[in-house]
Amino acid sequence: MQLDDLWNFMQVDMEADKFEGQMRLSPNRQKLLKQRNFILEQQSNMKKLEADVAVMQDRLAAVGDEAKRLQAVLENMVEQLDANPPADVEESERRAEAAQRLTETLARYEQELVKMRKDAEARDRQQKEIRVRAAKTKQEYDQLKQVYDQEFKRDTQKLAQMRENIEKEAAKLDPALLKRYRAIKQHCTPPMARLVEGQCSGCFMSLPSATLRELKLGEKTVECDNCGRILYDPK
Repeated sequence: MQLDDLWNFMQVDMEADKFEGQMRLSPNRQKLLKQRNFILEQQSNMKKLEADVAVMQDRLAAVGDEAKRLQAVLENMVEQLDANPPADVEESERRAEAAQRLTETLARYEQELVKMRKDAEARDRQQKEIRVRAAKTKQEYDQLKQVYDQEFKRDTQKLAQMRENIEKEAAKLDPALLKRYRAIKQHCTPPMARLVEGQCSGCFMSLPSATLRELKLGEKTVECDNCGRILYDPK
């Protein structure tokens, strides 16, 4: 049986996995990801604002043109009134109502124009704020990335050395045993567990007498009936 060798292999294997996990959770890496996501978010916000501004500009131009047209119509009505006064009270009232409708419509357009100009100014301020925040974060990102790149290079070299040690330990093992270990690791980590007072130290379940007997004989690899880990008894 190669359980001693497999147990030693697991130690270096788990150590490498732990170190790789620590690399992914590096504070510098987490901060870089946060800054990158913030920059991407600001870029998305900027695109949305630019699209909103484009729509607003089109609407502003259309309303402005319509307001000018109605103003010209109103001025023409006034000129016609001076040049051709109404013949009776009924015609006078009709012209007055038409002029009133035009005046009210112009007033609504003017209100809309004022509101759109204020909205445009607000969006312009938002764009400037976004540019400032994004530029500041990008500068911090670039500075931190230089630090992290050195950290990543150093840690990658260390992890590579750990992986080399794993391969050296793996060379001592029967391929079938190593294959079984790796299959168990897919759903259960660590893949091996010590026998402690008749219990699996991985799931803390008491083992059946038959399993304990097989383990004591040491003639084959024995797995926990509950969690599936390879059982290891140093004795």
